[in-house]
Amino acid sequence: MNRVTEQESKYNDIDKMSVLEILKGINNEDKLVPIAVEKALPQIEKLAIGIAERMKKGGRLFYIGAGTSGRLGVVDASECPPTFGVSFDTVVGIIAGGDTAIRKAVEFAEDDDQQAWIDLQEFNMNEHDSLVGLAASGTTPYVIGGLNAARKHGILTGCIICNEGGPIVAESDYPVEVVVGPEFLTGSTRMKSGTAQKLVLNMLSTTVMIKLGRVKGNKMVDMQLTNHKLVDRGTQMVMKELNINHEQAAALLTKHGSVRKAVEASKL
Repeated sequence: MNRVTEQESKYNDIDKMSVLEILKGINNEDKLVPIAVEKALPQIEKLAIGIAERMKKGGRLFYIGAGTSGRLGVVDASECPPTFGVSFDTVVGIIAGGDTAIRKAVEFAEDDDQQAWIDLQEFNMNEHDSLVGLAASGTTPYVIGGLNAARKHGILTGCIICNEGGPIVAESDYPVEVVVGPEFLTGSTRMKSGTAQKLVLNMLSTTVMIKLGRVKGNKMVDMQLTNHKLVDRGTQMVMKELNINHEQAAALLTKHGSVRKAVEASKL
């Protein structure tokens, strides 16, 4: 397989470049990422629709990946509860090597094609769940093995990769291929490839949550009020929705715990 992610950088002698030349080179490559994501929108659309349909039936969304890809999945999953008010087991990110690998690389963890399904079995996955494999190369054994096993159990599968084709696509009902080209630093897929995966994850989880009714208008009405900034934001939202003053809105928000509940209770 010809892996674009492993091709040599278009930039030579970067170790001899000035700081500004390095920054300009990285920035020029980064500009290509949203263009590549745009080309993949039809694939992202199909994956988002499939996941949303399953989650409306009570399903959950799982991400699996190794290294940078695994960390990005963990980040996206961890941001769903505070942003959309869903439980912490609604969107789950699993990284090869376990949580230790979030901070410190675990040698050869990505090479075990059986471990992902072992990790996933702890969550008692069922046919309403969805599994998205994250792998810049599209060849990570940990991810391929997990998707293969999930498919055999009737679980929706998808992937977000930065090469075209490859073994991971064969295991995915809904593959998303965002081909960003060679990295500025040869093979460093934490750069453009990681940025591309982050953009797609933002789009995917946000779109799914909107379709699950977790957004009203353009507001995060179910966000968790975990700091003063979010409490103030929520208060402003209640004020605007109900046309009341700050003190009244703050009291409603404190009593009911979320913007949605505060607004709905006042309209009963």
